[in-house]
Amino acid sequence: MTKALKGSGFLGLAVMMAVGMHQFVIVSGGNPVPPWMIGGHAHLGVLSILAIVMGFAVPALGVTGQLRTAVTGLFIAGQWGIPGIVWLGEGFGLLFLMPTGFLWGICLILSMLIMFYVTVTGDAEA
Repeated sequence: MTKALKGSGFLGLAVMMAVGMHQFVIVSGGNPVPPWMIGGHAHLGVLSILAIVMGFAVPALGVTGQLRTAVTGLFIAGQWGIPGIVWLGEGFGLLFLMPTGFLWGICLILSMLIMFYVTVTGDAEA
């Protein structure tokens, strides 16, 4: 499962870098980068770095079983959901997707709360 978090993190960073190159092309042509593109780029970058960190934190804290599955699935869903709705909703005019931001945000919050729970209830040495 931690391989999924790490892989998603590195893939997210590669996508974020490709979007950054596209933004560079836009700016080089004398045009401003749309705010929705910047927002999605920033969110994907930060969440992808955190996915890699989570890939190391999950085994280090001894997260196992269903909690490990939940943390992994919820985090990856939020990692891609948040920037995805910004790009698709604002960028491509699919505004009906925007309310799902609450769903993706809740996924991220739940994964962090599970990690908090494991941290405060787990082995003091972890």
